[in-house]
Amino acid sequence: MKTDGRRQSGNIEDRRGQSAGGGGRFPIGRASTGGGLGLIVIVVVSYFLGIDPSQIIDTGSVQSPAGSSSSVPYQETAQEAERSKLVKVVLAETEDTWTKIFATNGKTYEKPVLVLFNGAVDTHCGFAQSAAGPFYCPADRKLFLDLTFFDDMRTKLGAGGDFAMAYVIAHEVGHHIQTVLGISTQVNQQRARSNETQGNALSVKVELQADCLAGVWASHTDKKLLDAGDIEEAMTAAAAVGDDRLQKSAQGYVVPESFTHGSSADRVAWFKKGLQTGEVGQCDTFAGGNR
Repeated sequence: MKTDGRRQSGNIEDRRGQSAGGGGRFPIGRASTGGGLGLIVIVVVSYFLGIDPSQIIDTGSVQSPAGSSSSVPYQETAQEAERSKLVKVVLAETEDTWTKIFATNGKTYEKPVLVLFNGAVDTHCGFAQSAAGPFYCPADRKLFLDLTFFDDMRTKLGAGGDFAMAYVIAHEVGHHIQTVLGISTQVNQQRARSNETQGNALSVKVELQADCLAGVWASHTDKKLLDAGDIEEAMTAAAAVGDDRLQKSAQGYVVPESFTHGSSADRVAWFKKGLQTGEVGQCDTFAGGNR
């Protein structure tokens, strides 16, 4: 993915090097279904949980969203500088694309802020550790990202490459769009009236829709940015985080009724649908069926 000379978004809040208050426990760390599976399971199980932060965040231990201010700017390594540049370019591209799409439909796009942090972060959704991966907090209307996650994505999920990183950001932006359009509120209201299995099914539809919206963005973004193999990197990333693949890796078997994000095949299929059609209207995962 080509980033030189491209606009970089200014909607970045850099909390790196700041201490996150709260010090809350991290609930997902207790869910070691395979027994002592460690960080890799925390990462893969919590991957892309942006629409429901309560699954990855301790909402009971934080009293206020913060991130104490620091008078000394965070000193990036060369690799961090390269990655933060990519993040800013991708966020700018999502801003440009979604501004045009919303304007075509007579709406104004509310641009989200992307928060860079390391270690842990406080949000209006609670306290999160970086092991949870990137997420979107609807209460803040912000995306949260620790750049070290891309190392885990490459080494532990087998999904490397700069466009795989772009896919991560575009997916979380998809959750922001669901929030500003009121989809998230409607789903959460329906989930509150549902049992666990029904709630999981709703979560799958939400995640697959975010994948489709990421595909819509990729369809509309400036093709001058793309290198050979970029789209394949995004599809590899989508497949790597399918519930079936993660469950098989973590516990040796698959429990479809417990899926919360969708199978590898479905995640790739919905990304491709958005990519091939470029139409938001084609991303209605709630219309019935998975594809």
